[in-house]
Amino acid sequence: MKDMQLLKNFIYGILSIQEKFLKYRLSKTVGVKNKSKRRRHYSDGCIIDLNSLADIEKEKLESEITNILKSNEYNPDRVLEYIKKQGTTVIYSKDAKKILNPIGENEGFIYPAKGTKALYLSLAIFKKPKIKTDEMFVLSKGEINKYYFIYQFYNWYAFKKGIDGMDSESQELLKKYLFAPDNTNELQLADIYKLKDAIRQDKASIEFVINLCKNYDGAKNALNKLQDGGAKL
Repeated sequence: MKDMQLLKNFIYGILSIQEKFLKYRLSKTVGVKNKSKRRRHYSDGCIIDLNSLADIEKEKLESEITNILKSNEYNPDRVLEYIKKQGTTVIYSKDAKKILNPIGENEGFIYPAKGTKALYLSLAIFKKPKIKTDEMFVLSKGEINKYYFIYQFYNWYAFKKGIDGMDSESQELLKKYLFAPDNTNELQLADIYKLKDAIRQDKASIEFVINLCKNYDGAKNALNKLQDGGAKL
C-alpha cells in the first residue's frame, strides 16, 4: 500500500509540473476560446465564477462515485457488474497485458478508439475487424487491485458524465505528452487546452484515490483496534 501511494504521489507531482508548463504556454497565447470551466465569465452585468462551478461539478461527481462504491462495498467485481449494466463491455483475458502493451494501454478502462488502434483492439479481443470501438474494460483474470481499479472507475464515470478532459482525444494527448513536455511546442492551442483539462482530471482522480485510501484504511484500522479491545486514547 505504501509503495502504491508513493507511486501515486510521484505521478501527481509529474502532472503538477506539466500543468504549470501548460499554464505558462497558455499565458503566451491569445485568440482561441478556452472551454475550460476554471475561469470567470461575464453575463448580463454579473460575474460568474466558473472556478466555483467546476468545483461544484467535481464535488457532485465524486459524491456520486463514492456512493456507488459504498453501495457495492468497494468490491471490484460488484462495481464491474454495475459498469456492465450501464452498457460498457467488460473483458477478462489471461493475455490482457500482452494485448494492451503494444498500443500503450494498461489494464482497466479503455477509451473509445478508431482507426488502426480500434482495428487492433477489435481483432485482438473480439476477433472481428472494426475501425471504431466503444469504451470497455479489459482486465486479467484473477484478483483486482482495489485502489488501482477505483482510479480506473473514476475515469470511466467521469467519461460517461462527459467531463472535460475525459474524452478519447484529450486522453491520447495526455499519454503522448505526459513525460515529454518540451514536445508540446508542436501542439495547436486548442489541443493545449484539451491537454490541460486532461491533466487536471487525472490529478483529480489520483487525488481521489489517495484520499480514499487514507480514509478507508484509517477507518479499517480503527475498527480493528476496537475489535481487539479498544483503541488507546
